[in-house]
Amino acid sequence: MAKNQLKESFEVENAFEAFHTGGFVAWNDEELVCQDNEKINIVNVESGKVERSIRGGSGEGDVDDATYTFAVSQEGNLILSAHKSGLLKLWDGPTCTLIRMWRGVHQGPISRVTFRTAKDTEIVASGGCDSSVRIWDYTKKICLANLRGCQGVIGLLTFAATEPVIYAVGDDNRILGWNYENRVVVVKLEAHYSRVTSISLTPGEDFLVSTSRDKVLILWDLKEKKSVKVIPAYEALESAVILPNDITIPGGITLQSDGVHVAVGGESGQIKVWDVTKAKLIFTHTKSLVSKAEDEGGLSITQLLWCPKTQRIGIVTADHNILIHNIGTFHCAKQLIGFSDEILDMAFVGKKDRYLAVATNSPDIKFYDTTTMNCQVLKGHTDIVMSLAARGKVLVSASKDSTVRLWSLKPDSFEVNCIGVGRKHTASVGAIAISRISTSFFVSVSQDLCLKLWSIPKEASDEDSLICSVTQMAHEKDINSVTVSPNDKMLATGSQDKTAKIWNATDLSLMGVLKGHKRGICCVRFSPVDQVLLTSSADGTLRIWALTSLSCLKTFEGHEGSILRTEFISRGMQILSADAEGIIKLWSIKTSECVTTLDRHEGRVWTIAIPSNEKQFFSGGSDSRLLQWKDVTEEKKTEERQKVQETVLQEQELNNLLHQRKYLKALQIAIRLEKPQMTLKIVKSIIEAQVEGLEGTIDGLNDMDKETLLNHATKWNTNSKNCRPAQLVVNILLKNMLAGSFRPSGAAKLVETLLPYTDRHLRRVTEYMKDLNFVEYTLKSMQPHADTS
Repeated sequence: MAKNQLKESFEVENAFEAFHTGGFVAWNDEELVCQDNEKINIVNVESGKVERSIRGGSGEGDVDDATYTFAVSQEGNLILSAHKSGLLKLWDGPTCTLIRMWRGVHQGPISRVTFRTAKDTEIVASGGCDSSVRIWDYTKKICLANLRGCQGVIGLLTFAATEPVIYAVGDDNRILGWNYENRVVVVKLEAHYSRVTSISLTPGEDFLVSTSRDKVLILWDLKEKKSVKVIPAYEALESAVILPNDITIPGGITLQSDGVHVAVGGESGQIKVWDVTKAKLIFTHTKSLVSKAEDEGGLSITQLLWCPKTQRIGIVTADHNILIHNIGTFHCAKQLIGFSDEILDMAFVGKKDRYLAVATNSPDIKFYDTTTMNCQVLKGHTDIVMSLAARGKVLVSASKDSTVRLWSLKPDSFEVNCIGVGRKHTASVGAIAISRISTSFFVSVSQDLCLKLWSIPKEASDEDSLICSVTQMAHEKDINSVTVSPNDKMLATGSQDKTAKIWNATDLSLMGVLKGHKRGICCVRFSPVDQVLLTSSADGTLRIWALTSLSCLKTFEGHEGSILRTEFISRGMQILSADAEGIIKLWSIKTSECVTTLDRHEGRVWTIAIPSNEKQFFSGGSDSRLLQWKDVTEEKKTEERQKVQETVLQEQELNNLLHQRKYLKALQIAIRLEKPQMTLKIVKSIIEAQVEGLEGTIDGLNDMDKETLLNHATKWNTNSKNCRPAQLVVNILLKNMLAGSFRPSGAAKLVETLLPYTDRHLRRVTEYMKDLNFVEYTLKSMQPHADTS
C-alpha cells in the first residue's frame, strides 16, 4: 500500500495492557499465570500476550468476585482460586472453565492456597487470615482437616510429596508442619526473627530451606527437626528456589549432587546461588537488570520461579516486571512488562522503525522489539521520563530530573547505551525533539521557560556531558511541546500562554508568534510537505497556520476535551489527533472533516507514534494500555466491494424467484437484504396466492433474520393497509417466542410499539364486524317482505 494512500479506517491489531499488578505468579512450561487485580491472566512467555483470563464470576451474568490468591497444580491443568466471597473455585487451566466451587468457611479472607504435589491426588489446602489451615478433597468438596497453631495471616503453604504432611508459616516467624491425617503437629521450626518469606523442600524431602527478612538463609534437617546451617545473606530475602543438581551456571560451575543449591533474591536486586550444605556463596549475578531497593528492607525482587522444562529462572520484580534468564549464562532471554502505569510518550528507533521506546510514569524507559514485543528497561534518569524523540539509532529523552539523555542503539542488536547527559536545565524538562535530516542536534523545553539547542557529538563515550550551544527564554508560562521542521531550519514551541512561536534553528532567534487559541497549546507539528504548522489546544480545536503570513488557514472542531497530541499522516494530507477523553480522530485537511473516530482508550491519550510506512500506529495514555492500530482501509474497501457484488447477485436471484412465483425462497432473501417494502410485498403475495408454508419458512430463519422480520412487521403495523400481513407475521413470531426458539433483543420495547396500533386495528375491525352484522340483520329482516313474484 502506498504510504500517501488516504486512510479511512483503523482497527486495533494488538492491545498490550497490564497482566500482572501484584500477587502470586506461577510458571507452567510455556505460560505464566499471573494475578491482575481481580482476575488471573495466562500469559504466553514468548509473545508476552495474554492468551486467556479467569475472572471471579462463575457465569456470564455473574458480577466479578475479586480474586485474592491462586495456585496451579503440578501438571498445570488445574487452577485453584480464592475469592472475596469466601468461595474456593477450581478451574480447568487450558479452557478457563469452572469445574466446581465450594465455600472455604474461613473466618475472613483466604490468603494462600496450594495443591498437593503428589500426582493423582485430589487434595488441596487453604490458609486464611483466621490463622487456620484447612485441607480439602476438591472432588467431594469436603474439609478433611482444620489445622491450628500458627498466629496471624497464613503467608506460606507447602505440601510434602511423599508423606501426609503440610508446612505453613504465619506472622509468628515459625514454620509448622502437621500430619493432616491425624491433625498433629509433627514439625516446629523456630530460628527466624522476622517474617519468613519462602520455604522450599529438597527433592528427597530430608531438608527444608527458608528465607526471611531477618537477612539469613536457614537449612533445616527435617528428621532431626533443627537448623543445620544459618547463613547470613546481608540483605532481606524475599524468595528462594532449589536448583537441580548437575546443571551448569555461569563460570563453568556444575552443581554437584552432594550439595543443596539454592538461588535467592532480595532487596539487592541480585540473584545469588548458595551451596547451603557448605554455607558457600558460589555465584552472584552482578549484571542484574533489577534495581536495588531504594530503602533498607524495601522490595526489589519479590519472587523467583524455576522452569525445569526450559532450564530457565524467572524473576518477578517489585515494579511488576518479569525477567526470564537462561541458567547457563544468566543472559536475559525475555523481559515482560506486567504493568506500565501511564504511558506519557513513545518514539520509534532503529532500522525500519523496528524498536519502540516508551516513557511511562517511571524513571525507566521501556524499549520494545515490535516484532516480538520483547522488552528491556533503560535506566539512567532519576525521575519520571516526560518525553522521547528519535531518529535512526539515536534516542533522546527528557525527564523531571531536569536532565536530557542521549542513547545509542548498537547496530543489529537489542542493546541500548546512554552516551550523553545534558544538565543545563533548572526545572523539569517537558518536551524534546531531534533534527529531521541529520542527527546533529536536538532541542528541549522546560518548566524553567527556556528553549535549549543541544549538539549531538559524532563520537561519544559513556555518559559524556552534552553541550548546550544556545539558550533562549521562550515563553511566559510552561512550554508543552517543541518540534523541528522537515528541513531542520526552523523550530516551533507551544505553551500554556496560548501562543505558538517559530524560531530559527541556528541561533534560536524569534521568527513569529501565532495567536488565536483560547487556552494553552498542547502540541505543535510542522507539515512534512507544506509550509504550515499544526497546533492542538486545550480549547478542543486544531489549527493550521501559514508560516509565511502567520495567519490561521483552517480550524478543526469536534473534540470535546483538550487535544493532547496530534500528528500528520498520509504525506501531510491527513491528521491524527488524540484528546483527554480517550478519543482519537482522523481528519481530512482538504475537507476539514473528521474521517473516523477511534474510541478504545479509557482515559487520556497522551501520545501517538507513527512509523515511516504508516501501515500502523501505536497509542498510549493514562489507562496504561499500549494499543497497536492497523490501517484496514484497503481491507474495508475490498469487503464493501464484495458486499456490493453479493447484494447485486442476491437481488437478481430475488427478482428471478418473484418472476417464478417462488415466494417462500424470495422471502428469505428479501429479509437478508433488509428490504422491508419488498418483504411486505412478498408476504401479501403469499396471502393472496394462499401459498402454504409461510409459518415453516419463518420458523426456519435464524434469530437475526427473525429479529429483522419482527422489526419490519412492527413498522408495517403502523399502517392500517398493512395490518393483515403484519399481524400474521407477528403471530408466527410470538409463537416462536412462547416456544423458546426465538429471543429478540429489546422485546419489551417492541411490544410497547406494537400494542397501541394493534389495539387500534382491533377496534376498527370490531366496528367493521358490527356494521357487517347490522347489514346482515337488515337483509334478513327484509327477506319476508321481499316481492317473490
